[in-house]
Amino acid sequence: MEVRAVTKYTGLSPQKVRLVINEIRGRQAQEALAILQFMPQKAARVVAKTLRSAMANATENFGLEEEDLYISRIYADDAPRRRWRRFGARGRFKPWIRRSSHITVVLEERS
Repeated sequence: MEVRAVTKYTGLSPQKVRLVINEIRGRQAQEALAILQFMPQKAARVVAKTLRSAMANATENFGLEEEDLYISRIYADDAPRRRWRRFGARGRFKPWIRRSSHITVVLEERS
């Protein structure tokens, strides 16, 4: 049985989120939370929040034990990009692209 949680429209680029996600892929859920707690990246807090939400879904909705859960799939997809204008010299403007991402965590029970 798989349990999932999704965080949408985070203000972090998918590339930066994937750096954090790659460190915890395939690990036990509680071990991954311990790793994320000591990571300095801002994305680690958002990923930890999504992971805690998936763990809560598993225990409350499906009656699974937290100790048996592991991360079977975790990924960060592109979300809509905001175009921003920064005005430059000689009447030009420099486009800024503000990226965002959707984070999905899928947990399964290891027997």
